[in-house]
Amino acid sequence: MFDIGSTELLLVAIVAIVVIGPRDLPRALYKLGQIMGKARGMARHFRTGIDAMVREAEMEELEKKWAAENERIMKEFPSVDASEEVSALAAPVKAKDPAKDGASEAAAPDTPAEPEAAAAAAAKGGPAA
Repeated sequence: MFDIGSTELLLVAIVAIVVIGPRDLPRALYKLGQIMGKARGMARHFRTGIDAMVREAEMEELEKKWAAENERIMKEFPSVDASEEVSALAAPVKAKDPAKDGASEAAAPDTPAEPEAAAAAAAKGGPAA
């Protein structure tokens, strides 16, 4: 960031010793350190504020995109009243009532229900489950 070489740093140190004096130099460096710490803290606070504003702007932009996409999806697939949909699906079932047709439960295929029976049938060469 700053292009300060070793010779320039040595020159600044010599000037500081001559101008401030060796007796007051530690106190001046302490104050300089405090000022630098405060400046870094203010810069960090400013940077976090800017980052927060950028994040909020990005969130608003994403919310707008999501709202537009949601609106497009809702137009493409309009919502249907659930009671109407259930009624429409239940109508064919009511019309084809097995008790009215006189039909009973469908007969199970010729396969054993228990695993042991299936194994025995397979051993005899019969149909396996």
